[in-house]
Formats: sequence, structure tokens, C-alpha cells
Amino acid sequence: MKELKASMAGTVLSILVSEGDAVTPGQAVIMLESMKMEIPVESETAGSVEKIHVEVGSFVNEEETLITLAE
Repeated sequence: MKELKASMAGTVLSILVSEGDAVTPGQAVIMLESMKMEIPVESETAGSVEKIHVEVGSFVNEEETLITLAE
């Protein structure tokens, strides 16, 4: 399992995948908003979305787990 974590604190603007979706390296899976900028969170590896740990509008801290991927 691989965990995708927030690179910085911010608000979840949108979730671009659903549980069960296949993802590829470099694919944006979540958009965060921080300091009025939109920051994409990208998958580092291929896999499938096992669990989404956040909701749109949630505030997340740096290094908080956003998504768990199954390989």
C-alpha cells in the first residue's frame, strides 16, 4: 500500500478520483487550495484507489494522508 500525503496545509478543493479507480504515475488525484493557489496532489506510482481519507472542504495539515493506494 502507498499513502498519498498533503505536501502542504490547505483545504481540499476537489477529489478527482473515486475508490476503486486505477491511477497512473503523475496523475492528479486531489486539488488543494492553499494561500489562494490551487495545488494538485499527484500519484507517484500506479495502483488503484483503496481509500479516500478526506472530503471536499476538509482542512488538511502537511503530511496528512489523503488517499491510500493498493498496488
